[in-house]
Amino acid sequence: MLILTVIRILLVSALISLTANVILLLTIGRSNRKKAVGFFHPYTNDGGGGERVLWCAVKAIQELRPDLDCVIYTGDHDASPDSLIRRAVDRFGVNLISPPKVVHLHKRKWIEETTYPRFTMIGQSFGSIYLAWEALNKFVPLYYLDTSGYAFTYPLACLFGCKVICYTHYPTISLDMLSRVHSRSSMYNNDAVVANSVLLSRLKLVYYTFFSWMYGFVGSCANLAMVNSSWTQSHIEKLWRIPDRTKRVYPPCDTTGLQALPLEREATPPKIISVAQFRPEKAHTLQLQAFALAVKKLSSDVPKPKLQFVGSCRNVADEKRLQSLKDLAIQLNVEEDVEFYKNVTYRELVKLLGGATAGIHSMIDEHFGISVVEYMAAGAIPIAHNSAGPKMDIVLPEEGKETGFLAQTVEEYEEAILKILWMTESEKHEMAAAARRRASRFSEQRFYEDFKAAIRSIISHHVD
Repeated sequence: MLILTVIRILLVSALISLTANVILLLTIGRSNRKKAVGFFHPYTNDGGGGERVLWCAVKAIQELRPDLDCVIYTGDHDASPDSLIRRAVDRFGVNLISPPKVVHLHKRKWIEETTYPRFTMIGQSFGSIYLAWEALNKFVPLYYLDTSGYAFTYPLACLFGCKVICYTHYPTISLDMLSRVHSRSSMYNNDAVVANSVLLSRLKLVYYTFFSWMYGFVGSCANLAMVNSSWTQSHIEKLWRIPDRTKRVYPPCDTTGLQALPLEREATPPKIISVAQFRPEKAHTLQLQAFALAVKKLSSDVPKPKLQFVGSCRNVADEKRLQSLKDLAIQLNVEEDVEFYKNVTYRELVKLLGGATAGIHSMIDEHFGISVVEYMAAGAIPIAHNSAGPKMDIVLPEEGKETGFLAQTVEEYEEAILKILWMTESEKHEMAAAARRRASRFSEQRFYEDFKAAIRSIISHHVD
């Protein structure tokens, strides 16, 4: 009994000491807030639409409040103010007014999916709190702006006295995910072993339900939540329950530069482009399978098309996926008709888009679909998944004219590819022109206007 009493005393003492230290650090942090906007974006080299949003958001802040420093919390150790300002221009064509300041993070492994073979979602979420703790102990800004979707960091930022703003591309958990677990549908985020087991599916449903409650709580701590599409807005409003603080701001798409590309292009061979990071949810395998089926059905008088995969690799897992895709092309006997472009510059991407007849995208529940808009702006007819952003916001008729195709299965994608290849040049031109007009709704300039309008009420006033 004496030993247990001593252990209890020690544990209580340790807890009191830890609590006191945390309160002390938070008090110091609150008093040391800097006149700045801290952008929590641990991966500043992912090359995707999220990174484009980051640099456009930095530029918008610099234009709206030039007196505020823009500070990037990044886990990329080679990132520097000069390298980041060059990257914004080279990869995305965004000219920042001044170089952002950089705070390097050394605990990024705690948000990497490889760190959590099981319970990945909750592991990464709690890991993000630890990473944000490192970030805010190094630098406390007046405004904490999350552009990567780490909602579990918001309560911590509030404790440090920051105003919390976020731009949410995709809810960490959605009601659709709960529905798929309940119906035992197998997907990249619902393992087949779990889907085929009643017991495991029920356990996962309990886990997802509990997580969705936590996600709703932490998300509600945001002073302003910007979302990138109608689909994301619907889910965030139901989960976070802060509709008055939720604003839809479509992401920045380079429609102006791409619309300068001529609609007439070399048709031999016709090129189908796929622009997406080499991540599992992008479903590149489906695209390749559909392309292989379409090629087999083409008659000899129709030029054989080229499929161009253009994307970036974040880590070793992405590199392996890219290699698996190359191996599959060989297995399907289309290796001569498929080209792979990794980590291309913005200028190279524009050139490839300018030569494409069609653009293909196959992620289920793609929150928005910047690459789909880029296809349309460039004059490439889109083939996108019949769900979420592309279905609700993008691939819609424009002035009564069809702007592209929506598909779900391999066969539907194959059919869409063949329809485009069999179109006359005038039919392609008419659809591409309508798609280009539709894409103008999602311009970079529109993003700047909507972004500034959303944050003006929070960030235009000094915080004491």
